Amino acid sequence: MDKLFNSKIYLKHRFLLIMLLDLSAVFIGTMLAIFLDRSMYPIEMLKQYSDKILIFVLISILTYTVIFRLIGINKALWSYIGVKEIINICMSVLVANFICIIVYNLIFPSTFSNLRFSIFSPLLIITSMMSVRVFYRALRESSRHKYDHYKNTLIIGAGDAGYVLMKELDKNNKFKANVVGFIDDNRTNSVISGLSVLGNTYDIKRIIDKYSIKLVFLAIPSISNIDKNRILNILKECNNIQVKVMKSGLSLVEGESITNHIDDVSIEDLLGRGVADLEQDEINAYIYGKNILITGAGGSIGSQLAREIFNFRPKNIVLLDVNENALYMLERDFDFKKNQDKSFEEVSYISEIASIRDKEALEQIFDKYKPDVVFHAAAHKHVPLMERRPQEAIKNNVFGTKNVMDISITNNVERFIMISTDKAVNPTNAMGASKRLTEIILQSKANKYKTKFAAVRFGNVLGSNGSVIPIFKEQIKKGGPITITHRNIIRYFMTIPEAAQLVLQAGYYASKGEIFLLDMGEPVKIIDLAQNLIKLSGLEPYRDIDIKEIGLRPGEKMFEELSLDYENSEKTNNEMIFKNTTLNIDENKLNEKLIKLEEMVHNNSPEEIKMYLFEIIGEYNG
Repeated sequence: MDKLFNSKIYLKHRFLLIMLLDLSAVFIGTMLAIFLDRSMYPIEMLKQYSDKILIFVLISILTYTVIFRLIGINKALWSYIGVKEIINICMSVLVANFICIIVYNLIFPSTFSNLRFSIFSPLLIITSMMSVRVFYRALRESSRHKYDHYKNTLIIGAGDAGYVLMKELDKNNKFKANVVGFIDDNRTNSVISGLSVLGNTYDIKRIIDKYSIKLVFLAIPSISNIDKNRILNILKECNNIQVKVMKSGLSLVEGESITNHIDDVSIEDLLGRGVADLEQDEINAYIYGKNILITGAGGSIGSQLAREIFNFRPKNIVLLDVNENALYMLERDFDFKKNQDKSFEEVSYISEIASIRDKEALEQIFDKYKPDVVFHAAAHKHVPLMERRPQEAIKNNVFGTKNVMDISITNNVERFIMISTDKAVNPTNAMGASKRLTEIILQSKANKYKTKFAAVRFGNVLGSNGSVIPIFKEQIKKGGPITITHRNIIRYFMTIPEAAQLVLQAGYYASKGEIFLLDMGEPVKIIDLAQNLIKLSGLEPYRDIDIKEIGLRPGEKMFEELSLDYENSEKTNNEMIFKNTTLNIDENKLNEKLIKLEEMVHNNSPEEIKMYLFEIIGEYNG
């Protein structure tokens, strides 16, 4: 049957076919309404008034044809028929029937019942038209669900979103879903559009086993992180189950398919990390109406910082990076947002292509835009690449950062907020050591200038460019294997929006070169991440997708730390942000060491450069 409905002939002429079927319903309904006249038998009617009946039926069909085309009855797709289409059918039949009643009175003698015809004719025609549509939908659904490749599907959430999703899955074969029922904590034993609410969220595993479920949709856009995490942890223990999640805060545009708002389950969902709790007034106090400059604005953290800052309506955002494509796409995002929301009309933004290594270019940019606040996110971050050429990590992360700091001081920037990393704590690689040195440089300038300095230190960011999660997803798509460096390696994780939001909040607390730590939660084993991603893709680890250990990369640590031994963490007003002990560093003595390091970068071997780098930071690690 699907071959018929998908054939070229049907697709090309389906609107004509619909019109012919509707006019057939008109013919049948009209003839039956005429024959319901009790003044004589149908055979006698045909003998005496066949010419009048023929003329009337032809006029009726012509009238209905015109009305149907005007209202567009034949253009409505029967798979998506709803209340609006039913109202249009009723209205068009009633209008056409009104005209036909006038013609009926003119053609037939008074012995014919005008009242009976005016009642039964529209009822019969509407019933016939709706019956054809119901039959068509039943035929399509039965033909669609009989194929083996349709998966038994469960929808968690029997609210409005779940109902709309069920209707969409019924018509759309994108997911090849055969919905068997719902799960809902508040509607157990209810029936929704013919499908039962089979139980609550604590019955998920039993119901999946009972109905051989292969596909699960979590369709509760307003679900809390705690409940989402609980449900997903249940689902990941079920074998061969593919899980899809409806985006939070769903707001459908009229006519938009709800399946556009369905995603694969993410590790962010599984870890239960969400939006940070911010003091809007505090952030507003140093962002609103100000000139903001963001280095590394094309990167994962820099671009998200720009998006978060945009919401606080600064006067101007200067987006600085060497990646022109990333800045172009970020500007397009802002263009779209300004067009959608007129309250952002006063916010300006401009991209500047420049390297933080180029001090002269930085001076020109600072002189031109006169930033009040600088967020410094530009950095080389890939550990193995920086191990091969530690001088590049030093040129960019150390001296590039120092350029931005020095120019900020010269231009009386109010605040300088630097993004740091947990790899700066007891570093074992050049990248981590270079970031630790930037923290030391920052603290050497603390409380000495008008500019308020601070660094924000956090761990891995989920989904950032080059991070482990996108790599794992790509490896799963290709059929595996997933590669990990060591089965016992652990890391801290947080989401990109959460990190950017907490950086903004920490920026308000900036005063005397503090190093702020973000609460990263509990560390996660990388092998657990890999196994969970495989399971939530409906596959089995080591059977469908293999996991291989390839050994630690140069400079890689088994675990990361957030604080040095000498550092004591204090609470701030935000429970997700902690403040570390600051060092009293002699800036002049440090600058002497930096001059020597810069000379070595240009003249010495990578091993000698790296050795001296570690020697410097060793003097300031308590």
